[in-house]
Amino acid sequence: GDKMRFPDGKLLDIDLTNGEIKKKVIPGEVYRLYPGGSALGLYILLNDMDPKVDPLSPDNILVLSVSPLVGFPISGANRMTATTKSPLTNTIGDSQAGGFFPAYLKGNGWDGIIIRGKAQKPVYVYIDGEDVSIKDGSNVWGKVTGEAEETIRQELGIDNIDIAQIGPAGENLVKYACIINMCNRANGRNGTGAVMGSKNLKAIAVKKITRREPVDKEGFKDLAKSVIEKLENNPGVQGMGEHGTDIDLEGFSEEGFLPTKNWTTGWFPEGANNITGITMTNTILKKRDTCYACAVRCKRVVEVPGKVDPLYGGPEYETCAALGSYCGITNLETVALGNQLCNMYGLDTISTGATIAFAMECYEKGLINKSHTDGLELTFGNDEAIPILIEKIARREGIGDLLAEGSYRAAKKIGGQAHKYSISVKGQELPAHMPEMKPTLGVIYAVNPFGADHQSHEHDPVLALPEDSKERINLSHLGVWKGYENIRELDDEKVRFAFNTQCFYSLMDILCLCQFVWGPSWELYGPKDVVELAKVAIGWDTSIHELMLIGERRINMMRYFNFKAGFDKEDDYLPERIFEPFKDGPSKGVALDKEKFEKALTTYYKIAGWDLETGNPTEGTLKKLSLGWLLEK
Repeated sequence: GDKMRFPDGKLLDIDLTNGEIKKKVIPGEVYRLYPGGSALGLYILLNDMDPKVDPLSPDNILVLSVSPLVGFPISGANRMTATTKSPLTNTIGDSQAGGFFPAYLKGNGWDGIIIRGKAQKPVYVYIDGEDVSIKDGSNVWGKVTGEAEETIRQELGIDNIDIAQIGPAGENLVKYACIINMCNRANGRNGTGAVMGSKNLKAIAVKKITRREPVDKEGFKDLAKSVIEKLENNPGVQGMGEHGTDIDLEGFSEEGFLPTKNWTTGWFPEGANNITGITMTNTILKKRDTCYACAVRCKRVVEVPGKVDPLYGGPEYETCAALGSYCGITNLETVALGNQLCNMYGLDTISTGATIAFAMECYEKGLINKSHTDGLELTFGNDEAIPILIEKIARREGIGDLLAEGSYRAAKKIGGQAHKYSISVKGQELPAHMPEMKPTLGVIYAVNPFGADHQSHEHDPVLALPEDSKERINLSHLGVWKGYENIRELDDEKVRFAFNTQCFYSLMDILCLCQFVWGPSWELYGPKDVVELAKVAIGWDTSIHELMLIGERRINMMRYFNFKAGFDKEDDYLPERIFEPFKDGPSKGVALDKEKFEKALTTYYKIAGWDLETGNPTEGTLKKLSLGWLLEK
């Protein structure tokens, strides 16, 4: 057959300072090394930008990218990544979102949008195929997401569009503001929304077009249809579809590993049952929503008449933990309202909840009092405080101005012992999975280039499954074969498991595949299926080996960006609290062993091919990954 030529990448390059719109092509042989997501984003940033730039200055660049596999009608293959320098962490910033926007962007013929500079006044961008324009955004600026969507539709006189935008939080440069599409899908972490705000860019609207034909129609149809059988045989993913990602919350609490009251305990007996997924299904769930062409339907849509509008979706596991157990909140309606406000204002729910929990602990420990909190009683479990604080944060009013900086910077301003209560790495608040229970998570939280992240590798419990389980067989394709009776063990082989699956998860993010559908173990489609998808969709005859290298390349580009921005291995730490044994509940006495963690960290650098003194990629590692060009810059 014909030798496959890797497709070129087509990029929109928009300079908001002078209003110039250019169209760029990344040739296929280059695109194959950086095929989408933040691999493509970093390729652009490392070529065009000094990593030392101020994240909120016009010199920062924001790239929104999809991949060559986006836009086909198959479950879990339609996501978009935002890559920029993060105002929250000052590291490379990276964040994914699903929905329909990614498929429409690709349907319009674009693999990515590069945004540079800063508009003189608020603007939004409208994309209709090759026809791209910058519109006056002054009528939309200041509006919450739902109202902004309506206004843009009216102004353009067209209903058939999808919109990715910032809310008032991004306009006000809240350090953890996000980019929202469909009013309920978020590029959540790292403060990418604040970067858009700093550029006076309110929104990007794209015409709804999907028009991709796979190269092997029959093979593609077989792969796409096999999802139904895979769902039937996968109770985990099936349950997540039925009850949302929040299905496990109560189970985590019963095991003692649900972060509660700012990580002081892993146990939430008074509230876990109220805020878990099954309770949501039985009470406020209105319907299940989905992303483009996906059979899983895991997105919640909730409604509380007069209080919570289904337009804004519904809370996921991370949100129920961050706005729920982190803050000692036992009321699901409060959590759902908090989620809605975050989606209206454009805030990352994890950092929002975690920063409020941090403030509550500071209040209870007497580091701040009512004179600082605008008279609010910031005690754990105070329902009324949540919606008030979220609005204050989004508008930077009163105490909200301090909390809009995130817990890490707020702690520096508060002083005293406050830094102990900021449960963050590199300034990014920890998501709701505990390294005390899953030790490789501690390693990845510490080394991950864009701050603590729970979606960057496979978690420890899969290694306790039987050797002949689907999960373990999939992992063996990545060279991970060793099982564990005790998931809290941490040895060299387990660090290798973390690194190998990190490379694979990195690949998922590059190809814009959903990690609940595609992945290295428990997911619906395994590593071999990704190879198959590449082949039937675009004729890319790849291998697990090539895919793993692509994933590893992105991790090293990120790490190199951070090195150039002034980071080193001193920044690979965990909050002290993770090493302090819990005092109550089922996990009483449990902590992450600090000595084992530090040894594992060293093993990780050795496996990754990073310098043991600095924690940065060595020349040999960069050259192995075709990144030698970085050394010449």
